[in-house]
Amino acid sequence: MQVLLDHFRGASAASGDIVWVGSDKATAGALTRAADAGVTTGVVADPRDGGALIAQLDAAKVDLLVLAGYLKLIPEAVVHAFHGRLVNVHPALLPAFGGAGMYGQRIHAAVLEHGATVTGVTVHFVDAQYDRGPIIAQWPVPVLPGDTPASLGARVLRVEHRLFPLCVAAVASGAVVLGDDGKVLGHLDIPVSVEAPDWRYGLVPDTTTDLSAFAQDAARLFPR
Repeated sequence: MQVLLDHFRGASAASGDIVWVGSDKATAGALTRAADAGVTTGVVADPRDGGALIAQLDAAKVDLLVLAGYLKLIPEAVVHAFHGRLVNVHPALLPAFGGAGMYGQRIHAAVLEHGATVTGVTVHFVDAQYDRGPIIAQWPVPVLPGDTPASLGARVLRVEHRLFPLCVAAVASGAVVLGDDGKVLGHLDIPVSVEAPDWRYGLVPDTTTDLSAFAQDAARLFPR
């Protein structure tokens, strides 16, 4: 949520502004951060009460609803009211390692347990099921020898923090839309540095691992 606040208060503010932040936990740190930034906050007292949530969103004049760490299933009434205007991020390459109960370190532990050599980040429109909506963008992240759920999660998070704001801004500006046929339309501009290592694979600046083969595969599997 802080990354989104920073992004939309910066150079990309023209594509929109964050006007409301809500949580089902009154003590959530995100609410404090939002309030400190001058953003209206609200508590979702009953995550199953779609009407109450819609009332809060309408009062704040919300056009686009973004899920950033919100783990509850969004009520169908909200999904319907915000059709094509509801976006989520997931720290894996959906449809793999998604669904109810798959969040945080559980995801990265499952990736390692299954012996996957690549994971990543998925940004998608939300429908009535966990992690099943149309995909806006994905970006791969390598699983390295000796990884733990914590080290892999940190690498994925670095990519998430770069990809997610770009996707949200693209939807907010209308550059990316959900078509009537349920397919994602439009163009997502992802600036990629030619310097290596860089954010593309979640690498830290002092990483010396040779990922040239992985980069070639990534370019083939996930074309821009």
